Amino acid sequence: MQNRILRGILCLCLGILVFSLQDPIIKAVSGSYPLMQVMAIRSVVALPILLAIVHRDVGLAALHSPSSRLLIVRALALFTSYTAYYLGLAALSLADAVALYFTAPLFIMVMAGPYLGERVAWQTLATALVGLAGVLVMLRPGQGLFEWAAMLSLLAACLYGFSQLMARKLGATESPTVMTFYQNGVYLLGAAVVSVLFSVVTIEGLVHPSLQFLIRPWVWPTVTDLLLMASCGVIASIGMILLSQAYRLAPANIVATFEYTGILWAPLWGFLFFAEVPHGSTLTGACLIVGAGLFALNFRLGRKVPA
Repeated sequence: MQNRILRGILCLCLGILVFSLQDPIIKAVSGSYPLMQVMAIRSVVALPILLAIVHRDVGLAALHSPSSRLLIVRALALFTSYTAYYLGLAALSLADAVALYFTAPLFIMVMAGPYLGERVAWQTLATALVGLAGVLVMLRPGQGLFEWAAMLSLLAACLYGFSQLMARKLGATESPTVMTFYQNGVYLLGAAVVSVLFSVVTIEGLVHPSLQFLIRPWVWPTVTDLLLMASCGVIASIGMILLSQAYRLAPANIVATFEYTGILWAPLWGFLFFAEVPHGSTLTGACLIVGAGLFALNFRLGRKVPA
């Protein structure tokens, strides 16, 4: 049993590392291509990989699910979350964007009460307030340094948290691979719809990096940029396999704690690829957010509350 748990932790840490590689790639192309083009290329590349995984795990017949409407709703929430996160990333440093996004576990704990009918302990609410304090430290209100794109990272975290609560309900009847396939399909369709919309509705005069990343018209990519964008599909597929394997091998309450290793990679990629040096308030706020999340997870584990 202990070996399975260690293997599960290793798979999760590797999965988080693999997923983190998407961030510097998408930030690097955000100044030249629209987000929807990046998302479409990523989804097209991931499609056959995910089909093969679904076929191996549960069979293609499982895609005809009686829960298809809920699967689509969850995928739409994730599409909006993904869009908000990477629009924010175009204007924020990697460290800031990722640290704010890691408020997601706190959103999950707070929303679990009204959505799943779980009792929310006062310790959980207290940790959420500590996490909120970490966000305020990072945003530095009143110092003239607020960047509204930070709210996109928080919106992404909230929607991601809600989608994970939906996954908890759907997980009784649906496999992670089927949920991921629906997610990828909505990403591809959503990217096409939004791209067509902005090709018909012309918006000019917007100079903010996040808005430009959204409305910029499609352009034919260079071979290097095309390979970078296509690699995101491979990265997402490999990351999904590793994370699914992690939660198969070990209890969720244990491996979920190690999701916070993702906050280690963002400052490293930001420094190596973009010469970004995290601000002191970013590090302080990140420590508060991670500390609150770890305390809440350990509290739930101590009470043996299923994640």
